[in-house]
Amino acid sequence: MRRLTYLFDPLCGWCYGASPALERLMAHESLTIDLVPTGLFADEGAFPMNAAFAAHAWEADQRIARLSGQRFTEQYRVNVLASRTAAVDSGPATLGLTAVRLTAPEREFEALKAIQHVRYVEGRDNGDPAVIADVLAGLGLAEAAARCHAADEELLAANRARIAEGRAEMQRFGARGVPTLILDTGRGRATVDASALFGEVDRLAAALDAA
Repeated sequence: MRRLTYLFDPLCGWCYGASPALERLMAHESLTIDLVPTGLFADEGAFPMNAAFAAHAWEADQRIARLSGQRFTEQYRVNVLASRTAAVDSGPATLGLTAVRLTAPEREFEALKAIQHVRYVEGRDNGDPAVIADVLAGLGLAEAAARCHAADEELLAANRARIAEGRAEMQRFGARGVPTLILDTGRGRATVDASALFGEVDRLAAALDAA
């Protein structure tokens, strides 16, 4: 069994683009995939939405759409990118995913996809804690949603630990961004070219099996 660590941020457009490929990799019985958030846009990485970032993001989003087939809707462009009240802040989404990890760990990737969908397709701000709680409640993850509303020390500590782990892995392997893949074969650990998430996934899975 090979373990693949997936370093990501829930507000990263490239991570959204990689989600279909990651889902297909999860279907391979020879791989165990661990989701580890890096807090790229959380805490000190968060900032108010501005026109320069919105233009840069939309340009990148169009390339991601061409490579992955993922949708970036007009609702997202108008309601999220053009908003001057929203923040680029993955803290609430990351905390929500940690709440799912503590309460229903087998559903974390499902929750991640829903959090991405609500932003890029529905055009709702997933930097808003209320939106995250609503998404989790809509998935039937009531306990996780409730913990997001009133975060306890266990949840906050677990969230800090996960982000610290993600950032340490980034530094350890010299990763410059997300998504980043780290393969553990049992004989050692090494990064895998994440651009493969936008190519032929079956070929990537076969390469991972052979590693």
